Amino acid sequence: MKETGIVRRIDELGRVVIPKEIRKTLRIKEGDPLEIFTDRDELMMKKYSPVQSMGEFAESFAESLAEVSECVIAVFDTDVVLYLAGGRMKDWVGRNLSDEMEKTMRERKSVVLNTADGGTLIPLLRGEPLAFAGEVLVPVIADGDVIGGIALFSKEREVSSQDVRLVQVGANFLSRQFS
Repeated sequence: MKETGIVRRIDELGRVVIPKEIRKTLRIKEGDPLEIFTDRDELMMKKYSPVQSMGEFAESFAESLAEVSECVIAVFDTDVVLYLAGGRMKDWVGRNLSDEMEKTMRERKSVVLNTADGGTLIPLLRGEPLAFAGEVLVPVIADGDVIGGIALFSKEREVSSQDVRLVQVGANFLSRQFS
């Protein structure tokens, strides 16, 4: 584990202040859940991702959705791509979402974009433009909070209302796993 050399005191309510530089580097925002682990005389905090905690279930879900829709499916939490199915972009897994994607998910709206209609696709990753014909983005909302999202990317055709419904059903199903 990397040591940062910062010492903090615990206040009377048991709170510890995490310095702004560390929060910015680790992309920890106000309200983000953190897991706390203990090991002998060490206390460790890890950013918690409810979507990632679903593991194989969410991955199998993405693969099934990709198979049915014949499109690329990405399942992500609020920071990184967790699962990708239906495409050869496996190197996208674990990479940070673009600022535009994060902003879109925070708005809690489903987005449907087709390049044929003159729409500009929202990039999934930072510095990685998309070469697809269309995309559907749907946030996964649990207990009123956005915990992630599902994206469908169509390679050769415009996305249809059926694609939108598939992704909405998937996001709804995943959100019910946390309610």
